[in-house]
Amino acid sequence: MTSTFLRNTLLVAMLGLTLGGCQLLGSAQPKSENLRSEVRSPGCQGEECPLVNIDTLTFSEEPALTRLVDLRLRQMTQFTPDDQVPDSLDNYRKDFLAKAEPGWSSYLQAKVRQSHGDLVIIELSSYLFTGGAHGMPGRGFINYDLKQHREIQLENVLLPGQEKAFWEKAADAHWKWLADNGFARDDDFIQFWPFQRTPHVALLKEGVLLKYDVYAIAPYSSGHPELLIPYGQLQGILKPSYL
Repeated sequence: MTSTFLRNTLLVAMLGLTLGGCQLLGSAQPKSENLRSEVRSPGCQGEECPLVNIDTLTFSEEPALTRLVDLRLRQMTQFTPDDQVPDSLDNYRKDFLAKAEPGWSSYLQAKVRQSHGDLVIIELSSYLFTGGAHGMPGRGFINYDLKQHREIQLENVLLPGQEKAFWEKAADAHWKWLADNGFARDDDFIQFWPFQRTPHVALLKEGVLLKYDVYAIAPYSSGHPELLIPYGQLQGILKPSYL
């Protein structure tokens, strides 16, 4: 009886290890390839030569995600209301260098921020310098569901009628950010840089991350503030499948 009990115990333990391994192997790890290029104005030499640096991703098994990354990077070249979305990154590079003045530069990047479950989170970055004290950076996210083969937006993960509750939790996270950065007792700072919503939302493994553009809730020197809302605070707000 003892030998039978030990054998069954070992079988259960081995099965648990096997299932655990399958869960790890089943986490989102899409095959991707980096495409990097840095092109300067033809015939130009020296540090002031205009340049365009593009660091993007392609996904051989997810062509829809490849197209989405390409589109979002092209959209991030719109820095004024009059800017049109270029029909390709290559044409954007050619047009930028054709009109660029000495010292101008443009950077575009897509990288995998995190993968978990069926989700892969892509972080998008841009930086445009056309003179002045500093350039203008931009940020964005793509939350892509590999099982559904589509992008997941915030409204897709909220329970009905819970949008207001979600942003109230975000406001609480903002107060924590103020305290952590020494601004909680600065009435002038709080008045000049009030909390607001952001379109940049990432469904990370540890919680929902909110990222802000420069000048949104803090001065340029603060960079891109990040607020993290742990999933434990989002019970009854997010759909259970995303908790």
